[in-house]
Amino acid sequence: MNDIARHLRGLIEQYVPLLLAIDHVAAAHRPAPGKWSKKEIVGHLIDSAGNNQQKFVRLLIAKGPIEFVGYAQDDWVAAQHYQAADWPRLVRLWQAHNEHLAHVIEHADPERAGNTITIDVLGPFRLDFVMGDYVEHLKHHLRVVLPDAGLTSAFANVYGT
Repeated sequence: MNDIARHLRGLIEQYVPLLLAIDHVAAAHRPAPGKWSKKEIVGHLIDSAGNNQQKFVRLLIAKGPIEFVGYAQDDWVAAQHYQAADWPRLVRLWQAHNEHLAHVIEHADPERAGNTITIDVLGPFRLDFVMGDYVEHLKHHLRVVLPDAGLTSAFANVYGT
């Protein structure tokens, strides 16, 4: 799981300056009706970080399989008004939350890697898979926000996501 933590830290280091270089008008632009702006995508990634922190910690302390409820991502984004948020603050919140997740992943007990979670009716998924999949989900959205940044999916091959 140390590889996952290192990869996440590398993404943070690489992408925070690129995200902060986006001006507030471009960050708020919605490419089409019903599509999220860059602000809303980063907001969604903040929500994802929070939800995944819950999954990681619950799996690390679980004595058996756990169940987890999914979340209505569009409703979460709308309810938190990410579109009206300050862009640099959103980026810094995303950065801080992901730095903490990298810390959690790095210090995760390898003996817990096989603990499983069911999310709604999907699963079971192992902790090590959920951690790797989180990073791939993050990369998917970073590709949308910064399509010319050269982000690849090579890491996915290691974790089968």
